[in-house]
Amino acid sequence: MSLRLKPTFRDVLAGRDGPLIGVWTVTGSVVAAEIMAGSGADLLLIDGEHGPFGVGDVVGLLQAAEPYPITSLVRVPWNDPVAIKQFLDTGAQNVIVPMVGNAADAARAVDAVRYPPLGSRGIGSALARSGRWGRVAGYVPNADGYVSLTVQIETAEAVQNAAAIAGVAGVDAVFIGPSDLAASMGFPGRGTAEPAVADAVAATIAAVRSERVPVGVNAFVPADAQRWIDAGADFVFVGADVSIMARGSEELVARFAGDRAAGADTY
Repeated sequence: MSLRLKPTFRDVLAGRDGPLIGVWTVTGSVVAAEIMAGSGADLLLIDGEHGPFGVGDVVGLLQAAEPYPITSLVRVPWNDPVAIKQFLDTGAQNVIVPMVGNAADAARAVDAVRYPPLGSRGIGSALARSGRWGRVAGYVPNADGYVSLTVQIETAEAVQNAAAIAGVAGVDAVFIGPSDLAASMGFPGRGTAEPAVADAVAATIAAVRSERVPVGVNAFVPADAQRWIDAGADFVFVGADVSIMARGSEELVARFAGDRAAGADTY
């Protein structure tokens, strides 16, 4: 028996007709993950950095998304070779490594996702979901074709080094995180509402594109998402399960609570 894996994020980017639209799942709920996977989005980001779940839980989240025509990406907690190895072995084909500040950081991430002699990833595919327990023929010698690496730029240092980061061989895409970038620049909580942060995002998009590497931005405000698409972003993430539930429930309750308050004097 020989199984085939889904195309990697790298492959999807290469074959796209326009900007890719992504959503997040952060709750750790397989039901929420499946709902987001069935939304019609191109990409699903499973957040292992801030989500309240561990590496073992990622298997269920990936399985929930598997039947849908969506590309799943798993953000690992840190640029750590042990964590990256474990998340890859869950079957995560596409990993996002946060807080990459310079070319050396990017090179460490590349090393962690590759088997020797090209890298340092431990070989355990026969024991793991990554190679479907030996059912993906030639997984180990062809592993680079089954895995993609996206690195995240989200500090002032990384913005200055954006072209060098993108130029590291083995980096398939760059993802910009405006929230941490704003904090790094001295504007916590402001995001791209702060003009200096918006300028830094625009400069990073231009720098990464100059290296002919795909670049994306996290943009939960619709106008921001369109702004970065217009600036040349190849992909944007536009919402998360937690924020959709939080803001949507608040809006719905406020609508009826307002009606209740308006009619209070009639009793």
